[in-house]
Amino acid sequence: MMRRPLLILSLVVAALGVAPPVFAQERGLAGAYLAARAAVIDGDHRAAAVYFENALAADPGNPMLIGNAIFANAALGQWGRAETIADMLDPADQGQELVNLVRMVRGLSQGDLVGTRAAIEAGQGAGPLIDPLALAWIALGEGDMGRATEAFRAIAQDDALSDIALTHLALARAAVGDFEGADAIFSGDEFGPLSVNERSIRARAEVLVQLDRVDAALQLLDFFTAGVPDPGLLALRERIATQDSVPPYTFLTTATQGLAEVFHTIAEALGRDAGSTTLPLLYARAAHGIDPAHTDALILAGQILAEADQFALAADAFLEVPEGDPQYIEAQLGRADAYFDDDRRDEAVEVLERLALDHPGLATVQAALGDILRRTEDCAGAVAAYTAALDLVDITQSRYWFLYYTRGICHDVLDDFDASEADFRQALVLNPDQPLVLNNLGYSLVEQRRSLDEALDMIERAVAGRPDSGYIVDSLGWVLYRLGRFEEAVEPMERAVALLPNDPIINDHLGDVYWMVGRQREARFQWERALSFDPEEAEAIRIRRKLEIGLDRVLADEGGVGETQ
Repeated sequence: MMRRPLLILSLVVAALGVAPPVFAQERGLAGAYLAARAAVIDGDHRAAAVYFENALAADPGNPMLIGNAIFANAALGQWGRAETIADMLDPADQGQELVNLVRMVRGLSQGDLVGTRAAIEAGQGAGPLIDPLALAWIALGEGDMGRATEAFRAIAQDDALSDIALTHLALARAAVGDFEGADAIFSGDEFGPLSVNERSIRARAEVLVQLDRVDAALQLLDFFTAGVPDPGLLALRERIATQDSVPPYTFLTTATQGLAEVFHTIAEALGRDAGSTTLPLLYARAAHGIDPAHTDALILAGQILAEADQFALAADAFLEVPEGDPQYIEAQLGRADAYFDDDRRDEAVEVLERLALDHPGLATVQAALGDILRRTEDCAGAVAAYTAALDLVDITQSRYWFLYYTRGICHDVLDDFDASEADFRQALVLNPDQPLVLNNLGYSLVEQRRSLDEALDMIERAVAGRPDSGYIVDSLGWVLYRLGRFEEAVEPMERAVALLPNDPIINDHLGDVYWMVGRQREARFQWERALSFDPEEAEAIRIRRKLEIGLDRVLADEGGVGETQ
C-alpha cells in the first residue's frame, strides 16, 4: 500500500512555521527549486537537503529556503549543519519554531541545561508536548528532585499525558538511586497500572536487579518475550542471568539522558496517533542528537522512514547502530527488511546470513533468515534456517507455532507434503485454533483430495476465527466444491470475491462453482475477470481452455471432477 510522503510542505508549515517555496521560480531558482520540491514530495530528505542548500547558495537569506534546508538536515539527524543554517534566519522571519528546536537539541547535546531552561521559559522551547517534561528533567539536573517530582505530578494530571509523566517520574527516581520509589510506580502500587513498552520493561528489569530481585526481573523479561522475542530484552535477560554480582544501574542516569528520553517518548506517542510522520521523525532524531547512545531513537527513526517508504534512508538509520550495542541485532533485522522492501533482496539476504553466522545461537536471527529466504522463494534455504531456529528453542512453548507453520508452508512449496502436514499439525498442537494453520492444512488436504471431511472441519474453524479473510473464506467454498456440494459453495465463494475482488484465483474458483450450478454465463464472466488480474501462466492457460471448451470438458481431459489448477 502506498503511504503518504514523509515530508509534506503543508505539514511543515502547520507544525513548524516553515514557509512553502512558492516564489522560487520568480527568483530565478527554478532548477534547484523543482529538484528540491520533487525530493520533498518523494520524502527524500537527503536530496532535499542538497537541493535546498544549492538554491540557498544562489539566494542567500531567503527565509523559505533556509527553513526547508534546516528541516531536511534535521530530518537526517544532521543537527550541526541544521544549526549553521538556522543562524542565517532573521529573527523576524517565519520558521522560528524549527530554529528553537534545533538550538534546543544542540544546547542539550552540549549539556547546557541552564540555557535550555531559559529558552523554554522565554517561549523558545520545542513546544507544549516537550517543554513541561523537559523542565522537570532540568530541575533534576539542577539538583532539585522535589521540583522535578512536582513538575512530573502536575503533568500527570492531564489524562492524555499521565502514563508518560509517571513513567518519567519513575525513571527520574531510578536515576537518583531511589529504586524502591521507581518500582512503586512501575509496579502500579503507587499510581495504578501504567502502559508499558520495551524501554520501560528494560528499565524496570534493571531496577529490580538493584533491589536484589533478580528472579522477579527474569520473570518480567520472560513474560514480555513470551509473545514477541525482542532481541534487546532477550540480551538483557542473558546478561542478568549470567552476572555473578549485581551490575550497576545503567538505563538512564543523567538529566541529559532523561531529556533525550522525553523526545523519544513523545516521538513514539505521536507515531501511533499523528496523521503525519514529520514531528515523530524530528523528535526521534532529536533524541539521538541529544544522547548519541540512545540507539533506540535511531531504530525508531528507521522504522518511521520505512513506514514512509523511504527504505534507503531507513537502512542508513539502522546501519548507524554500532556492532556490540544491545540493539544491534534489532537494527540489523530492520536494515534487512528495509533492503528487501527497497528491492535490494540480495543485500537483505546477505545481511541476515552474516548475522546468522556471527550469532548462530540466536533463534530470532535464524527465524528472520528463514522468513526472508521464504520471501525470496528459496524455500530449501528457508527450511534449513527454520530448522536451525527450532533447534535453539523450547519447542513446547506455544509461541513457536509460527516457526512450524512457516516451515510447513515451505515444505508444501517443495512438494514435501508429509513434512508439511507434520509441521502444520505440530503448529496446531501448540496453537490449536490458529486460523492460518487450520486454513493452510485444510486447503492442503483439499488439494491432495485427502481427508476432505477433516479439511472441511478445519476450514470452518478457520472461518469462524477469521470471517473477514477472503483467502480463508475461499478455502471454505473450495472444499465444498471438492466435496461436490456445489450449491453450498456458492455463498462462501461469492463472499470471498467480495472480500478480495481482484484476486485471480478466487475469481477463477467462483467461475468453477457457477459453472457447476448451471450459471454458465456468470462463470465465463468470472473467468474473464480472473484473466484480467494477471494470474500465473499455468493458471491463465487453464482458464483460457475453460473459456474455449467449458469446465466439463477440461475436467474430463484432466481425469476427474474438481481437479484444480
